[in-house]
Amino acid sequence: MTATGSLLPLISILSDGRFHSGSELGKQLGISRSAIWKTIGKFTDLGLEVHAVRGKGYKLNYPITLLESSAIHSGLSEASKNLIAQLEILDTIDSTNSHAMRLIQEGKLLLQPGQYSIHLAEQQSSGKGRRGRQWVSPFGQNIYLTMVRLIDTGVVATEGISLVVGLAIIRALRELGVPGLGVKWPNDILVGQKKLAGILLEISGDISGICQLTIGAGINVRNQPEAMEQVSQPWTDLYQLTGKGMNRNLLVSRVICHIMSVLEEFECNGLKNFIVEWQDNDVMKDQHVELVTTGSTVPGIARGISETGALLLETSQGIQMVNGGEVSLRKSAINDS
Repeated sequence: MTATGSLLPLISILSDGRFHSGSELGKQLGISRSAIWKTIGKFTDLGLEVHAVRGKGYKLNYPITLLESSAIHSGLSEASKNLIAQLEILDTIDSTNSHAMRLIQEGKLLLQPGQYSIHLAEQQSSGKGRRGRQWVSPFGQNIYLTMVRLIDTGVVATEGISLVVGLAIIRALRELGVPGLGVKWPNDILVGQKKLAGILLEISGDISGICQLTIGAGINVRNQPEAMEQVSQPWTDLYQLTGKGMNRNLLVSRVICHIMSVLEEFECNGLKNFIVEWQDNDVMKDQHVELVTTGSTVPGIARGISETGALLLETSQGIQMVNGGEVSLRKSAINDS
């Protein structure tokens, strides 16, 4: 058991957000009140805030829903269940994407084409975002999800996948009543100009044949503002948007179902059936933007996406097609002037 795993029994009891006395907790866990106090002292390292009140005991700042494989499975369609070869829930890991990539390199993921291996974590110590950024990952409060899929059509056929995965996450969130959602090329989900979720795709294997597609998704469910102070871009979470806690198991199951659905359609028809939906949700379309690459910034107007998922950027030289990679798109201050 990991160091974090040793805290899980106590976290599980306190996850209801109610007060529990030290003696009650000690009885349930078979340890002393002093040991309870020492264990709770470690919660701050996980990003969990505990209130201690004399005569009442201990409670988390707010309730959390711990991830459970049975609860996730219960929210899946039968078709989705049949495509899952493995569903793994980790307590703490450096990154679910990194963990999955290690399993691939070690030959521990034995998938058939079309099958998925799914990896979730309660916390990431080194969550991965695009362009080397870190995804802030407190314990038990957000979604850190990686889905690995074996594909036998080569890397060329994967162009545009990050776009349809973004649409899948939007579909899942709308199904759960989340308002104001939009997409930003190539793979961010925003509300207004605040980031709610991000996607990171990695590919390994034979670029012209059988390869493993690793889809990482991070969704902000509920964050403590002080834990997000290091985040340079505006952000939001589902609690701010809906005013209530989100059942993370239900959210995971809906996201998995929708990602599987869009990838099946993408495999059959490519990106063409998604272009109108993307344009309808594109928060940057017809906006003055800046395309940031290593060492340069290119101004222009975003004109949507091409049939292959490239950004259409209108510049003084005409329409340029920009493919994904180490680039970032941001709104220009011209829009606000």
